[in-house]
Amino acid sequence: MSTLDLYHNCRLCPRDCGVDRFASSDGLCGESAELRVAFAGLHRGEEPPLSGMGGSGTIFISGCNLGCAMCQNWQVSSGIGKERLGRAVSTDEFSAMCFALQNSGAENINFVTGSHAVPAIVQGLEAAKAAGLRIPVLWNSSAYESPAALELLGDYVNTWLPDLKTLDSALAVRFFNATDYPQAAVRAIQWMIQHGGLPAASSMTLSGKLPGIVIRHLMLPGYLESTRTVLRWFADNAAGKAQLSLMSQYTPIARDGAGPMPGRFLSEREYDTVLGWLGELGIDDGFCQDYITGNDWLPDFKRHNPFSSELSVTVWHFAG
Repeated sequence: MSTLDLYHNCRLCPRDCGVDRFASSDGLCGESAELRVAFAGLHRGEEPPLSGMGGSGTIFISGCNLGCAMCQNWQVSSGIGKERLGRAVSTDEFSAMCFALQNSGAENINFVTGSHAVPAIVQGLEAAKAAGLRIPVLWNSSAYESPAALELLGDYVNTWLPDLKTLDSALAVRFFNATDYPQAAVRAIQWMIQHGGLPAASSMTLSGKLPGIVIRHLMLPGYLESTRTVLRWFADNAAGKAQLSLMSQYTPIARDGAGPMPGRFLSEREYDTVLGWLGELGIDDGFCQDYITGNDWLPDFKRHNPFSSELSVTVWHFAG
């Protein structure tokens, strides 16, 4: 049985759609069995040990099994109809993309939002590894995924980079389109903690050893109690086993069909409050993004380089 056969009755994620993705793209992720990619490039905006000297080799997978109201990559993940950007790539083209990133000096291969495309990504990684891909692999996800799908990735991933968006079910359905997000994300992250990331031969970067697990959390303006609950969970369950990456970059996204979301940036007072909680909870292993406002950093995937030239270098774009 090929790994791709899992698409026939797709139950890769907690949505448990059961759609035959060889025949339809009617699952919530909106994707067929084809692997579609929007962009690949060197990205210098990740956490320091992930970006290193050369930049993280990000590959943005089209589609998403979640659908967050404030997604900064919405053109790729949940754009409506033909507005969801990207194109189908073969296993050989995908493998070549990985090598192009490696040859351009990428510190790692960083798969962004690939939870719905695990079988095709695994097939592509098998081909790339067999052909000599040697740099580490990062799995950059919402954590809305099943342990069974993570098992498929276990032989390839060196660093797990999951979000822990919220542990509040009301916020999960309001902003992240999934009432069961807290339970599913905790289950996935606990699997990652238990199994860890694979050691990598080339695991030393600008800021030291490549971490096995980095848990990201985006602070939402007006909803700091959700952040406090996440921080408490991290202190009780992940401290000493994973690193925390606390993010302040929340930006209201102006687009059709975005749904409800906080309409302002994080305030400096809110930012300082959360920093105080880190000390109170004894969390000191990880990263905290500087306080920032504005949307100059937001990507536009219709451009050949969706990010600023200071942040990224394009290696592959779906439009050629």
